[in-house]
Amino acid sequence: MKAENEQRTGLLYGFGAYGMWGLVPLFWPLLKPSGAIEILAHRMVWSLGVVGILLLAMRRWAWIRELLRQPRKLALTALAASVISVNWGLYIWAVNNGAVVEASLGYFINPLVTIAIGVLVLGERLRRAQWAAVAIGVCAVVVLAVGYGRPPWISLVLAFSFAAYGLIKKKLNMGGVESLAAETALLFLPALGYLLWLGAQGRSSFATEGLGHGALLAATGLVTAIPLVCFGAAAIRVPLSTLGLLQYLAPVFQFGLGVVYFHEAMPPERWAGFSLVWAALALLTWDALRTAGKNRARLEAARAARPATAQEPEPEPEPA
Repeated sequence: MKAENEQRTGLLYGFGAYGMWGLVPLFWPLLKPSGAIEILAHRMVWSLGVVGILLLAMRRWAWIRELLRQPRKLALTALAASVISVNWGLYIWAVNNGAVVEASLGYFINPLVTIAIGVLVLGERLRRAQWAAVAIGVCAVVVLAVGYGRPPWISLVLAFSFAAYGLIKKKLNMGGVESLAAETALLFLPALGYLLWLGAQGRSSFATEGLGHGALLAATGLVTAIPLVCFGAAAIRVPLSTLGLLQYLAPVFQFGLGVVYFHEAMPPERWAGFSLVWAALALLTWDALRTAGKNRARLEAARAARPATAQEPEPEPEPA
């Protein structure tokens, strides 16, 4: 019963995290006339304040000394901070420049890009269904390039930057709050310096657009940190396969907002391209669930047979 309650709580946290990420396009337009870079700088500065309070409440400080003693890990953290800055900045710019649908596409194709990076960088081997999903994804990009009259560069940069960020985070192996604190700490001085320079030039909207606008810019720290905390709470309570399915909620919400709320154009060729992406994701999800089921069945069979063949090693599960 306790396990069921924990999983139910985890699902609520997961829905909360991906729901907030999916609805965040409603927030960035509220920050106009601030430009994307100014918003990004405020997001970095205020996020550090929020995660600093969280770390103070949780009393997690030992990791800082360990990080400072490992130059390679510190360099990877700096690289992660740079990559996520590109991702955040471009996403804010896309939303505030009428490209919510194209931005949502970036997070739809992100799982396919992650698989491609796994093959090219980590030398991973793919199953046939995964190869088919990647091939369908490539066809989708071609169709969308024809539909847009150009490659969907916003989608591609968002997908590749987030996939690269995920790869770096995998190598870092740090907690969500800790890694965000380290990344924003490295970005804090450049971001604060940029904001002070804007103020000196008389171009800072924080000081000129009133208290309400200043409060909204300060709220970027909460908008960044709260979904991440919910995600962390979900990750320790629900299976990874469930969390993998929940990740599609965010781009679904973003796509819906782009079409229904922001009234962005969706001609037939774009629908065709998105349909191909969704078909690739459906194939990928089916293959992941099937493989997870086979792995569970093999492990259960191995456990059942263990009393009779105690000396035999347990079979290795297939890669997910």
